[in-house]
Amino acid sequence: MSIFTKIKSSLIYRMETLEQRIINRLINKKQRIKYNGIDMTFFAPNALIRYRIRTFAMKEPETLDWIDSFDNNAVVWDIGANIGLYSIYAAKKKNARVFAFEPSVFNLEFLAKNIHANQLQEKVVIFPLALSNITNFNLFKMNNPVWGGALSAFGVDFDQYGENFNTSFEYSILGLSADNAIGTFNILSPDYIKIDVDGIEHLILEGASHILKTVKSVLVEIDESFIEQSKQSEKYLLDAGLTLSEKHILLENSSQYNQLWIRD
Repeated sequence: MSIFTKIKSSLIYRMETLEQRIINRLINKKQRIKYNGIDMTFFAPNALIRYRIRTFAMKEPETLDWIDSFDNNAVVWDIGANIGLYSIYAAKKKNARVFAFEPSVFNLEFLAKNIHANQLQEKVVIFPLALSNITNFNLFKMNNPVWGGALSAFGVDFDQYGENFNTSFEYSILGLSADNAIGTFNILSPDYIKIDVDGIEHLILEGASHILKTVKSVLVEIDESFIEQSKQSEKYLLDAGLTLSEKHILLENSSQYNQLWIRD
């Protein structure tokens, strides 16, 4: 091997080593926050996730108040768990048994890392499939395929507003109904359900007719201008004996709300 070749090989090795160090440092960067007496640690590899962590106490205070109202040791389904912010808070604050439903391959890595960082392996279970109204394989479509990203659609062509979905990345994945998930995997039926999946909330509720009859409350994100989603979601929740207790607007001058449904 010539001196030139040796120098070239050495430079390539050093560049690759430096690149790997930068990547490792970025991926393993962590942020610690404290809310309501609960200390939590989250991996923060990009600006979007850092924003989610930074606004934890401000973005949806009603969601945190709702979690604070849970019975201790409750079973919680976090449908659309993303990187696990609310799953981890519920598990730590209320000693809840949490099933975190998240089909995004970009979020699953950090959901798992965050569970481990908070030593909640025995409390938070990852369910890496999509929920809908039927059991089948279909396309999981993403508009923002990055760590901590949202804006997705499973088996449909519409977004959270009921408009055409702008797909930038997609792959096929198994989806099933919530009722079928219990029968198939023998998982615990929830006391509380959070649903935030950017558009198919009504389909998930349709596939959860049996579960909804016994759940204590449901927090669901609804765009009230998306008539099909809004009206069908209302029907399924009312049919289950639940009552709309309160709703909180998510974005100023929008028609998107967090709706809290409770059993009287």
